[in-house]
Order: sequence, then C-alpha cells, then structure tokens
Amino acid sequence: MKVICERAALLEAVNQVSGVVASRSPRPQLTCIKLSASKSAEGDELVLSGTDAEIALTVRIGRVDVVEEGSSLVLADKLRQIVSAEDNENTLTIETNADMTHIKGEDAHFTLHGFDPSDFPVIADYKTLAEGSAAASPAKTMYSTDAGILDSLIARTLFAAARENSRYAINGVLMVRDGKKLEMVATDGRRLAKSAVSIATSGDAAQCIIPSKALSMLQKLTADENEPVHIAITDNQAVFAFGDEPTDSRAVLTTNLVEGTFPPYEDVIPRDLDIKVTFNRDTLASAVRRAALLTNEESRGVRMAFTGGDKSLMLSSRAPEMGEATINVDLADYDGADIEIGFNPAFITDALKVINDPQIMIELKAPNKPGLFKAGNDFLYVVMPVNLS
Repeated sequence: MKVICERAALLEAVNQVSGVVASRSPRPQLTCIKLSASKSAEGDELVLSGTDAEIALTVRIGRVDVVEEGSSLVLADKLRQIVSAEDNENTLTIETNADMTHIKGEDAHFTLHGFDPSDFPVIADYKTLAEGSAAASPAKTMYSTDAGILDSLIARTLFAAARENSRYAINGVLMVRDGKKLEMVATDGRRLAKSAVSIATSGDAAQCIIPSKALSMLQKLTADENEPVHIAITDNQAVFAFGDEPTDSRAVLTTNLVEGTFPPYEDVIPRDLDIKVTFNRDTLASAVRRAALLTNEESRGVRMAFTGGDKSLMLSSRAPEMGEATINVDLADYDGADIEIGFNPAFITDALKVINDPQIMIELKAPNKPGLFKAGNDFLYVVMPVNLS
C-alpha cells in the first residue's frame, strides 16, 4: 500500500477512530487502526477502521492519492501521536512493507511495527446489518434523520444515564421509534431525562438500549447538522451511517446493544402536579450555580423556597465550617401553594446546559416528591429531591 494523504483530514479521521479503539486488550489487534487504500471509478479513498469488539467505527477519506492499493494494521495511539506531531506538513505519505508501516513527511520518516491486516475483526457494514445475512435476521426498523436532530436527542438525555451501575440496562440510553416519533430516555435512578422529535417517515415500533460510549462517539461524528444519518436496528446491534447514501457513507458506527430491560420510565414521570413555576433559564442557571458554591459532599443540596404572593424564589445553601449563601430570584409566573424543597444543584445545572428554550417550567407537588422540569413540548426531566433536614 502507498497513499498520499492530506494531513488535516487524516488527523481528524484518526482522532475519531481512536475513540472506539481499546486502550488495552489481550488481542493487540483491538488496539490498532486498520488502514485500507483503494482506487475506483468514483475516485481514490482511504478507509480507517477501529473496534473494541463492542463498538466499531469506519471513516472514509476522499482527499487522498492512492499510488498502490493495500492495507495495514498499526497501533492507534502511535499513529495518532505521529500524525498530530507532524503539524508543519500539508501531506503525509503512508507506505507498507509486509507488517511494517512507514509514515513520511518532508523531513521525517517513522517506521511502525504492525500486524497482519487479515487478523483484524470483520466489521459488518450498513447493508449487511440492514438486509440481514444467512446468520442474522434483517433489521427490525430502519429510518433516517438529520445529524443535528440526533445530536440534540443525545445531548438532552445522555447526561442523565448511569455510570457503571449494577443495573446494567440503565448504563445506556433507551431509543424508541414509534411511527414518526423518535425519543430517547436516560436515568441513573435519581433523575430521568426524556427528549422526543418527529422524523419524516413512519415505521414499525421498535426500541433498544444504546451504550453511552456509542452515543458519545455519534456526537463527535456530527459535523454538519443537516447531514442525513441512516439508522438500522437489529436484535442485538445498531448501525448509524452518516451521508446521503447509507451504502456510501463518510462514517459508519456499529454498536452492540445493551442487554436487559429498561425500567418502565412512564411510571416514573409524576402526574397531577399542582404547583407550576415558570423561570427564565439563564436566571435560574446563574442562581443555582452561585448557591452551589457553598455546598460540599456532606451538604450537596440547595434549598429552594418558592413564594407565590410575590412570585419569588429564595435559594439557600450551607456548608459546615465554610459558610452559607442566599440568592433571590424573581419568577416569570407562579401557580400554586408556597413550598420549600431541596435539590442536588449539579442535577439542575446539567439539565439547564442542554435546554435551548429561554423559558422553562418546574412542576412540584410536595417537598418529598420529585420535581418535573419541562422545556417546550419535547423535553422533560424528573429529579428526586434531597433531604435538607
């Protein structure tokens, strides 16, 4: 193989694929990136592939000159370090000789020991997963949406997913397709975020749990918010193809699905809440952020005292041997009885970071009942209160 690459495009692709590669593994091939150079009537291209056996990513680069077709398998971290370090070069030449890979610039020549490319795991492409094979059934559902819409769904839910929880199913995000509605739901047992959008085409209802790592990678792959993303869900995998045509995509991410049953989240969303508070998002974010300055591990809660008479909120916090804070906020609107309730300020701040609407609503019932945050018609967030006594 011999290929001349535009360094900037190569670095972007290497950084993306490195995100799925295993940092360490008893199978050294899983710590590598596979490079495959080919020529066709449509033009020359270099394909980079990586996998940790759970998630796989393939990225295509078109701005290359393939002198000789072929492939190589090199350590991902060293490839990334070398391409990044050659920051004075506009182009780099990659050439292979048996299991040795040579990376050349104007004044530098790096030689990397690699592995036989044939030892790299086979990564199923979009067409194979969507249409099925002799060993696997075709996809249960297929649909497309814009990259920006998918990115927004992920941003508004992923933050609430559990991290290394023993209830394995909540370590990912539930994705539900029902007709033209697409929604994502995440929970860590103390809070729950749900976001929904409409997509162009109707289809069979299907749901699956996507691993958090795969969703983080999808966000990094989003470059143009109007770029189509083609999605296919099988019994145990999901595939996301970025580009106009799913079979000729610039990037394809494949992931195993999280096993297990997601909690019945609709039962968690509180009903019949009789206290409704309307806020300016930025005003509340500022107040919570300042009140959180005087909290610590022992007193992580911020007390929120709502008063309907003058439509005001007083936030207060106290940390032993540190001090206390009081912040007063005017409310845009208030309907219901006065109430005092405590929340973990980090939980509120996390949600406010991903809400675009300038106004949000909080619905409450009692100091020991969860609060319900709403933004527009497509985002809601349930937060359990904390005991401040």
